[in-house]
Amino acid sequence: MASDVLSVLTGEIDAFTGALAEMPAPEWERPTRCDPWRVRDVVGHVVVVLSRVPDMVAAPAPERAGTTAAQYYRADGRFSDDTNDERVRTAQRRAADPDPTTLVRDLADTGRTVVEVCRDEPADRVVRTRHGDAMLLSDFLTTRLVEVALHGLDVADAVPREPWLTPAATEHLLRLLFGPQWRVAVDATGDPITLLRRATGRAPATADRHALHHLGLRPLTLG
Repeated sequence: MASDVLSVLTGEIDAFTGALAEMPAPEWERPTRCDPWRVRDVVGHVVVVLSRVPDMVAAPAPERAGTTAAQYYRADGRFSDDTNDERVRTAQRRAADPDPTTLVRDLADTGRTVVEVCRDEPADRVVRTRHGDAMLLSDFLTTRLVEVALHGLDVADAVPREPWLTPAATEHLLRLLFGPQWRVAVDATGDPITLLRRATGRAPATADRHALHHLGLRPLTLG
């Protein structure tokens, strides 16, 4: 249900916002693995992708869903050079204010707006994405959780700092990546956050890529 993933997303946004509020100003300028973005630009991107939700909910609902959360992250025009260039510029514009507290407020306010517009939507509500996908709102909110949680890892690693991923978000993403047997994958690799890094290209996985697929990995195209 949309309310279930919305609760997980809310908790992860709160954790991200809390960590950012404690971050000294120089850390906002550090480079990240998401080149050419600095920490501030990654946060700007997270705000942008959340800010699209209210307009989608306000728009007419398609008749039926045709794309799941995993299918949303597929290698097509949404990750073309032109689209990626536009994605970079949009994030940088959102992050342009030199005062990082503005971005912290922006993230918190945007998160609250997402909750307000989604909390009363029915479980079968369908929305249309900017890429033309018709998706259950719950599935689209899962993609927003992917953005918040994984880019939170990018920021934590850039600073560097211990990740602040919530257990609920970690479980939700591992279910997306490995299906109902996700605990088997965790047991086989020893640490859920390390597994998330490997499964999403945020840690070297060349040697164990076959092992991850054997454990049921459904890889996502993430840019």
